[in-house]
Amino acid sequence: MSGMELVVAPIVSGAVVETGRPLCGSIYSTIKKIVKGPVQQLDLLESHMKSLMVRRDDAEEEMKRATQEGRVIKAQATAWVGEVDELKRKNDQIQEAKSSRCFLSCITKRYRISTKVAEHLKEIERLSEEGRSLAGSRAFNYSEFKAVEQIPGPSIKDQTASVSEDLAKIMALLSEDKNGIIGIWGMGGIGKTNLVRNLNNKLLENNSNLRFSCVIWVTVSKNLDIKKLQMGIASRLRLNLEERSGADRIAIQLHQRLLKEESFLLILDDVWKKVDLDILGVPRPEVHSGSKIILTSRSLDVCRDMLTDFNVELSVLRDEDAWKLFSRYATDVVSLEHITPLAEAICSECKGLPLAIITVGAAMRGKTNPEVWKHALNQLRRSVPCAAGVEEALYKPLKWSYDSLEGKDLKACFLYCSLFPEDFSIKIDELVWYWLAEGLINDGEKYEDFYSRVISLIENLKDACLLEDGSYEGTVKMHDVVRDVSIWMASSTCSEDGSKSLVRSGNGLKEISAAELSNSLKRVSFMYNDLERLPDESVIQCSEASTLLLQNNRRLDLIPERFLEGFKALRVLNISWTSIKSLPVSLLQLDDLRALLLNNCEDLEELPPLERLSRLQVLDLSCTGIRELPRGLEQLSNLRHLILRRTDELKAVKGGVISKLSRLEVLDMSDSNNNWKVKGGVNEEEACIEELQCLERLQILDIRLEWVPSHSCQDTIISLTNRLKGFQITIVRPDHPFNYPGIF
Repeated sequence: MSGMELVVAPIVSGAVVETGRPLCGSIYSTIKKIVKGPVQQLDLLESHMKSLMVRRDDAEEEMKRATQEGRVIKAQATAWVGEVDELKRKNDQIQEAKSSRCFLSCITKRYRISTKVAEHLKEIERLSEEGRSLAGSRAFNYSEFKAVEQIPGPSIKDQTASVSEDLAKIMALLSEDKNGIIGIWGMGGIGKTNLVRNLNNKLLENNSNLRFSCVIWVTVSKNLDIKKLQMGIASRLRLNLEERSGADRIAIQLHQRLLKEESFLLILDDVWKKVDLDILGVPRPEVHSGSKIILTSRSLDVCRDMLTDFNVELSVLRDEDAWKLFSRYATDVVSLEHITPLAEAICSECKGLPLAIITVGAAMRGKTNPEVWKHALNQLRRSVPCAAGVEEALYKPLKWSYDSLEGKDLKACFLYCSLFPEDFSIKIDELVWYWLAEGLINDGEKYEDFYSRVISLIENLKDACLLEDGSYEGTVKMHDVVRDVSIWMASSTCSEDGSKSLVRSGNGLKEISAAELSNSLKRVSFMYNDLERLPDESVIQCSEASTLLLQNNRRLDLIPERFLEGFKALRVLNISWTSIKSLPVSLLQLDDLRALLLNNCEDLEELPPLERLSRLQVLDLSCTGIRELPRGLEQLSNLRHLILRRTDELKAVKGGVISKLSRLEVLDMSDSNNNWKVKGGVNEEEACIEELQCLERLQILDIRLEWVPSHSCQDTIISLTNRLKGFQITIVRPDHPFNYPGIF
């Protein structure tokens, strides 16, 4: 065979087609009929490559339009374009051979090129066939991508019974057409995110009755960024958007895209404030029937602002569920005989809060030394992070709820509640006095106005899951873990004003260490302990403290003179439910004192003259042994609340004393042994009920009145009570006591 034949043979056996012949024809059948020179074969290859590139450019244009429409490009389409581009690069290298001087004279080189030409023509045919099959379907339709994606985490079957019940409730709510927007709220760490994650994964199950063409889960976070939120939704929809576009333009594209979904579920997780769906670009359920929106929040107010159709409050875990969860994270070490009691006590301290249980359980994981467990338990009881990582994983997330509160006063009101013992039901009436005395509510308002203000503040804290209803009506309390976090904040200058609190309430203390008392403290609480004595040292320096709570130390019978000298800035002093018999003269140096609470100090029979306490607003002498009102009381021109309930030894009230309390708003002498009388039925020195008519600001009155059957007595009562907001006047007759109609 000649040299020329050596060149022609592979070409003839290759795949060559006529110039301009459609790619859909058979390259192989055509090339058998044509035998041309090397240059002609390269020209033919170039021609077919150009035809393939035309198809490639058409494909790229189609994919570009699909992307703009928000459709999803198929992976094989992208790969096909890449293969064509690579073949084009190789073809360009072959075509360069035509300009080579040795191309026609070098038989070996011509042979190698002829072989590559044949290979490339085969590849052109393959890519042409694939290109034709992909034409018009290079992108997914909206419903072609997976509607629900698995969110990593514990499987549904591993969840507690509480989670399963909550999940079933949410599924049932979603199945009802009337529930377009559903709010799930509860305190930080209660498990809201875990619930909606399980909901998302539940929708993957074949036996689920709910079907959505798309489920979109985005986390909102405290610092709301609308554009970032929009891009998160677009990413889930595989909608390619230009980040340089404005939020309004993105909203339009999102809205158009979501309207093309048959039905969608949007989960907005961790919402801190109202998210405007219109600005976001999300069709409202009433506009897009079949679509649903779920939001999780720590605040009921946020749910209300989002106009939810139904709100679900998540509660803490039941004891058995809490122990199951704790054991899972702490591992089987909790079953060890010497560990079990301690583990149960620690789990109990978490009070059913999932985040606390998980965090503390993980911190104690696998630890077998009982001393380590004892230390952790002691730390938890002292409201201190019990192990490394607990502060970061538990305390700081719960602090976010505090940070989200609007206004310094609301934050201070919240921290004030941490001064009370664990699981303690705080009387709202007491909070009114404390917050008024501390200046946390406007003392320029009338009683009914600032009382309403207190109720509003409490409701805000309850809606934020930072307070909850107490054990009986008219009380509130803190969840123990929330209290721990608030004490941690108040004790580490994390509060808004940087002040610190010393909280030792309910710890069973028998004495106070003077070393703990310092000028950096703003509030000090030793209430509900077993104190027998107080430090009597001149070194005590708490010159910045505004609140000192010593109530319910039943064995405490003496307040040393020098003790109060270290608390010169006190606004609130509570020594109720102690056995004190007298008050030190140093009390009179507390020029800024606003609330003095001495109720149930049964052994207290007399107080020092009070005229120097000119700023006093609240004085509670209920259930004390006083026989007469304190001297100098009439000079307390700022006194607003005078509480004298069950003062059995108080026989008479001197005339002209209470009538001089021009700012008095509440006079409570319920169950007191003192009987008021009408003018003419009293001695010259005794007060009569007519004097109370001088108190223009009086709003609440509770007294006993000795009945005198006369028109003047009736007229006096009617005249007095007509301007009161609430009253109870117990009419006393020697032979028949009864209540005068009224509402107190």
